[in-house]
Amino acid sequence: MIVWTVANQKGGVGKTTTTVALAGLLAERGQRVLCIDTDPHASLTYYLGFDSEELPASAYDVFVAGKNITREQIQQTILPSEVDNLHVMPATMALATLDRKLGNQGGMGLVLKRALALVAQDYDYVLIDVPPVLGVLMVNALASCHRVLIPVQTEFLALKGLDRMMRTLTLIQKSRGHGYSYTIIPTLYDKRTRASLDTYKKLVERYGKSVWSGMIPIDTKFRDASNQQLPPSVYAPKSRGVLAYQSLLTHLQQLAQQDTA
Repeated sequence: MIVWTVANQKGGVGKTTTTVALAGLLAERGQRVLCIDTDPHASLTYYLGFDSEELPASAYDVFVAGKNITREQIQQTILPSEVDNLHVMPATMALATLDRKLGNQGGMGLVLKRALALVAQDYDYVLIDVPPVLGVLMVNALASCHRVLIPVQTEFLALKGLDRMMRTLTLIQKSRGHGYSYTIIPTLYDKRTRASLDTYKKLVERYGKSVWSGMIPIDTKFRDASNQQLPPSVYAPKSRGVLAYQSLLTHLQQLAQQDTA
């Protein structure tokens, strides 16, 4: 089972779109995929057709159960989506209370990793959508993954969010004992603007081969797909944005062979 965490400490950079787009493509290729929504805003949950406040169980229950959670309890939090092979562990607003309620308890940083180990045989890929805030949710998502995917909008202010994210990785990897594998994904690229081109060049200058050589363009089909609560590859399989994500997925799958070797 390969686990990717999609994270950045800036909102609006395409984290949820990236999660759903990659998950949809993987599911179409016959992979068994679990999307985990750890953002209290539940954008991923709503995107895939669920109202988080009307569900009997969610990712919140996994954290409350902590190290005592069972495989059966985890399965109760997972829902099948409308897309074959694609399941969802939904979020709820209650996740916003975790740091206050449970953040000081020992072992809270590894709850999700332990939980995923109990269902590892059920899935080929897990993608975790993370809120843009450093706390117990982000720590859990980072501790669980083989690779961190960092979408970065190709504009100047997004570079500041990336700087914060990289400092966070450095901070957490000190306690983890080894570094993170990560891929920076340029998103919302507009070839008509100088700002997009300049930002892309700065990303490559600063982070070199850690930056994916392609870019995800601005594509109105992404918004239309979310309105229809379908992965972009299901709603508009020939759109330029989906073609870009197909290229990204091929790249990431090649890297995954290294990550799990």
